[in-house]
Amino acid sequence: MSAARDGAKSVQDYIDEMPRWADGTGVPSVPLTDMQWRIWGLAVAGKFFEGLVVFMTGVAIPLIGAEFAMTAAEHGVVGAASLFGILIGALVLGGLADTFGRKPMFIVEMIIFMLFLVLAALSPSYFWLVVALFGIGVALGCDYPTAHLIISESIPSAVRGRLVLSAFGFQAVGALTGTIIGYVILTIDPSVGAWRWMYATAIAPALLVVIGRFYVTESAQWLVARGRLIDARSETMRLLTRNPPYPKDIALALPGPRSASEPQDGYAALLKPSNRRATILAAVPWFLQDLSTYGIGIFTPTILAATFGHQTEHAHGTAALVHQEILAAKGAGLIDVLLIVGIIAAVLLADRIGRIKLQIVGFIGCAVGLLLAAVSADFSAPVRTLLVLAGFMLFNFMTNVGPNAQTYLLAGEVFPTHIRAKGAGMAAAFAKIGAVLTAFFFPIVIADIGTQALLYALVVASLAGAAVTYLFRIETMGANLEKTGR
Repeated sequence: MSAARDGAKSVQDYIDEMPRWADGTGVPSVPLTDMQWRIWGLAVAGKFFEGLVVFMTGVAIPLIGAEFAMTAAEHGVVGAASLFGILIGALVLGGLADTFGRKPMFIVEMIIFMLFLVLAALSPSYFWLVVALFGIGVALGCDYPTAHLIISESIPSAVRGRLVLSAFGFQAVGALTGTIIGYVILTIDPSVGAWRWMYATAIAPALLVVIGRFYVTESAQWLVARGRLIDARSETMRLLTRNPPYPKDIALALPGPRSASEPQDGYAALLKPSNRRATILAAVPWFLQDLSTYGIGIFTPTILAATFGHQTEHAHGTAALVHQEILAAKGAGLIDVLLIVGIIAAVLLADRIGRIKLQIVGFIGCAVGLLLAAVSADFSAPVRTLLVLAGFMLFNFMTNVGPNAQTYLLAGEVFPTHIRAKGAGMAAAFAKIGAVLTAFFFPIVIADIGTQALLYALVVASLAGAAVTYLFRIETMGANLEKTGR
């Protein structure tokens, strides 16, 4: 099929094509097909599972520590294991989506997730639990670029932001669900081993998602970038299957100026002058955001228990430990609701206000929330309690309106198609360095310098995120991804 063929258009042109009434009046949006909704729904699952497992670990860690008699350093390893796995998975497996395709990696990652989830629930020792959590993280890391791209390369440009972010928002739903599951299981089974049931709850849903992902289309944009126009035409037809059928025929053009015969670029391409600005924008603010979001998210139950006076240095027996965990889970659940409210706001605003403005305002809002929580230490109850709750709730809302959502969205939009998975995967991996550092060092740093000093440091990190976003800004609202980086 020739690129010069009359009437030939790009994949995104077909996806973006607006229907019209007989008199020529256009409709306000492109109706999504069943396949586009199926892709979105199955991508949702990966983000939901990430929030579920990572944040549920915050509830489970004290119980795991009691069962395996863990030291403070071992607590940090358990908290960081899945995050380190995400780092490796995003960088190594996520980048493979540029080589083998979006769909194969979309399937493989969920199989890996399910297998290691079984190992987590059955772990006979601390060592095997760490292995399981790392493996779970590898799968979730692969999902960062892959799920984003399989959605964004299959849907209309005008609604890309809201659909990618609404899928990403299920990370917050998963976080809240994980906290609720932890609370319910502890209520039903108030034993140290109850944490195993927490991880086991996700096994059956993961199996269903594995099966479903076999029945989605491959990214036609990726196929075109590889020069496979015949396959791309077939997948575009499947993607846009409607009743009545439209379009009835598809003629695809090769994108220029890149030739299909050129080899695929490696990670070094991300540092080329043409991509360097995008690389900095995608990676650095995300790193600074993860310093706060994962550290605060994982250890919210612990911080709240200490703040509200429920935590003792050594819980006296299993009953006291479980009671302490239930109280902390309640407080964390209340705060996690603001994650969902924040992502709803991001979904509504990303395609109207733009990614960059929301990210900058969000970083500043995070700094204010963390500052409120930090200064609470200078007050006594009930003012102290109100400041901590207000600070954490503001932080959770602003991080999901801004940097937690927008860094994910931008990372999958600012790179050209042939290195998009590598770029998004590298950004996610770099960000997870921050997440791993906080997860591992938070217990140690809190013990050494206290919560207040740590929160002040995170205020500075949030303000730095706003500055870097402004200096290296690239707005992608409504942009055609096939023209990104060209």
